Amino acid sequence: MKNTALTKTHQALGAKMVPFAGYNMPVQYEGVNIEHETVRKAVGVFDVSHMGEFLIEGEHALDLIQKVSSNDATKLTIGKAQYSCMPNNNGGIVDDLIIYKIKENTYLLVVNASNIEKDWNWIQSKNDVGATMRDLSEDYSLLAIQGPKAIEAMQSLTSHDLAAIKFYNFIIGEFAGIENVIISATGYTGSGGFEIYCKNSEVKQIWDKVFKAGADFGIKPIGLAARDTLRLEMGYCLYGNDIDDTTSPIEAGLGWITKFTKDFTNSEALKNQKDHGVERKLIAFEIDGRGIPRHGYDIVDGNGNKIGEVTSGTMSPSLGKGIGLGYVPTIFADVNTKINIQIRKNAIPATVIKLPFYKE
Repeated sequence: MKNTALTKTHQALGAKMVPFAGYNMPVQYEGVNIEHETVRKAVGVFDVSHMGEFLIEGEHALDLIQKVSSNDATKLTIGKAQYSCMPNNNGGIVDDLIIYKIKENTYLLVVNASNIEKDWNWIQSKNDVGATMRDLSEDYSLLAIQGPKAIEAMQSLTSHDLAAIKFYNFIIGEFAGIENVIISATGYTGSGGFEIYCKNSEVKQIWDKVFKAGADFGIKPIGLAARDTLRLEMGYCLYGNDIDDTTSPIEAGLGWITKFTKDFTNSEALKNQKDHGVERKLIAFEIDGRGIPRHGYDIVDGNGNKIGEVTSGTMSPSLGKGIGLGYVPTIFADVNTKINIQIRKNAIPATVIKLPFYKE
């Protein structure tokens, strides 16, 4: 089991630690609902240093990225980031990722922790253009400082105007006394804030200063359990649950990051899906009464016939009701369609809704 540079810090704070993607990670500190509420209303900090970082460089770096990613990376300028996915050859997804344009011919790809080796091998297998690839995953740490008070709470730690960094933009500069830190206005919570990339040797200093600066703003450490409830309230896909090697970006509602202005892996088949439609779609649903949907629960029609499965589900801390995602045949995918979630012996009524679940 790998540790992040902050594992001992989490243990000292009394975090409940669990194995996740091969790492020893904090799943919660005080409790999911308290931590969730902290991010929605104030500011919280996640250690997500288990994520993978690849540097792609050289004259043909962009050519390689264009080939493996579904989005159009030519739209990136220096200081901008882009959400994308890597389609496989069979209509599924290798991984979803964020691509940062660091400078001309230099890109940082941030991938899911559980897929680091798979993604590296996949990109390498497509690298017939001579791009230089470096896996920085073991050397870098990542903190997600999330919540509506993040800008105000963190401004004292940098001379850069944090409020001026637009969504999915970033700067590289001094933060908490450390130079060359990536300060990125990205996140996985829907409540604003930043992600901070630094070297492992620097992250403890940054963590300590972040908590000192945020003390008057109610800052708290946040675990992976609240990260999951926060992202689900926004309808953000989780790789391994809502998207995987068998789900296409078109089925998953990721057509907006699938650009057919270029050729990429399996683009012809995905274009065909976009033009002619798909047989199933990822839907969002709310439980009409009581009940908590969980990953793997059956979705059934009015006659009790199985039509799909829940891919992600929880009791929404913000809404106080059961919410979930799952794949169903397209005829059941329209907003306001009535479906049922099989929770133990009961078929619990639910309604298909338009994302996000949580609206500020």
